[in-house]
Amino acid sequence: MPSPSAQMAKDPKPQKVELKLAHSPDSDDAFMFYALATRKLPASHISFQHVLEDIESLNQKALSGVYDITAASFHAYPYLADQYILLPSGASFGERYGPIVVARSDFGAKGLRGRRIAVPGKMTTAHLALRLYENEFEPVFTAFDKIFDTVRRGGADAGVVIHEGQLTYSELGLKKIVDLGEWWHAETRLPLPLGGNLIRRSLDATLIRDTARLLKNSIQYALNHREEALDYAMQFGRGLDNRTADRFVAMYVNEWTLDYGPRGKQAVQTLLDRGFEKGILPKKVRAEFVDA
Repeated sequence: MPSPSAQMAKDPKPQKVELKLAHSPDSDDAFMFYALATRKLPASHISFQHVLEDIESLNQKALSGVYDITAASFHAYPYLADQYILLPSGASFGERYGPIVVARSDFGAKGLRGRRIAVPGKMTTAHLALRLYENEFEPVFTAFDKIFDTVRRGGADAGVVIHEGQLTYSELGLKKIVDLGEWWHAETRLPLPLGGNLIRRSLDATLIRDTARLLKNSIQYALNHREEALDYAMQFGRGLDNRTADRFVAMYVNEWTLDYGPRGKQAVQTLLDRGFEKGILPKKVRAEFVDA
């Protein structure tokens, strides 16, 4: 039997580590990371520096490996797979809903061909899904929070709205042309995977697994303490009332977020495979997940 001092030398306490964690400034992400941001979980050797940026900025910065952990669009994954691996929780899926193409007038779901369409970033999954639906259009790359204005003033014939815009477009008099998540489900019978959380492959394997567990615990804490987590998330809701914010969070923080499961992983791979088969994605990749 080793002495206590010998055992301590054999099993030293993990060193304190701070990781840069980047995600979108949205109510669903804020809800997901509530427990980490407000230190609701038991003390850990890992702490996080939260960085808030729009999803297309995160996609672009991930190409350079700027952050240890980052939210990213699944459209961007083939470009990032060499540097990052997917965490097993923290994803956003649309089950029969997703990015919505809107316009000033309803010219029909088959009327997008040849149109100028405002898209919230070249590497967003909204862009990929639209191209899978209709590849012949002129993209007008626009910040996600400027899509409404661009469409309303005629800067584009239509626009793809994400985030809370999926719930508020009709208040501005815009018409739904097609819900890309609804279309995707009709095509595949799968949810539409929009974005996930990735962690740098170069980090220590134990650190990666510990981080994966912390993230899952944070999501579970928010789901178990929904009211307080939602109160915190409201400050990131960009003017949403409580009821709409609650609905939006429920859309994108749910059982899929806690764990992809076999069907979620199948949905991700199907999206990547179809993007490659259509010549939209540069290479065929297999989605890899941290084994936590």
